[in-house]
Amino acid sequence: MIKENELPENRHQHVLKDEIIELTGINSKKKYAGKLRRVALWDDENKQTIELITNQISWAANTITELYRSRWQIEIFFREIKQLLHIKSFIGTSENAVMIQIWTALITILILKALRAMAKFGWYLSNLVAFIRLNLFVKVDLIAWLDNPFDEHPPPRLEQVQGGGLF
Repeated sequence: MIKENELPENRHQHVLKDEIIELTGINSKKKYAGKLRRVALWDDENKQTIELITNQISWAANTITELYRSRWQIEIFFREIKQLLHIKSFIGTSENAVMIQIWTALITILILKALRAMAKFGWYLSNLVAFIRLNLFVKVDLIAWLDNPFDEHPPPRLEQVQGGGLF
């Protein structure tokens, strides 16, 4: 530790420590010889101390901790995409292709969460995704099925079928 920064009075209470540090190991000093910042914060949700190391010296400790929290929400979003939607990698790699795939996944997850919120049955999101995947091409009244997925459902009336009057 080179210097311990004084924590301002108006800081968030979860910020425990703000230090300027330098790596001292032979190999690590070769890889990064500059000064670093170590910010320690208390994570009340998990009841643990988290230590962040960054080369961002000029930002306030509060800003660094809030950026970490925001970044973690992005990580959770991508984990949801991978787990719920079984997306292993992006199909296209251009910026536009990646943005389209992210927006599509976001819309899909929001629709699934809305369906879960509308349902009277206590769905886990992963189970809902699996059941929808299995019944994707089954003609059924969606709301009735969401409320009672294990009951026998009559086929939907003709006016409920998309394009029902055309055939």
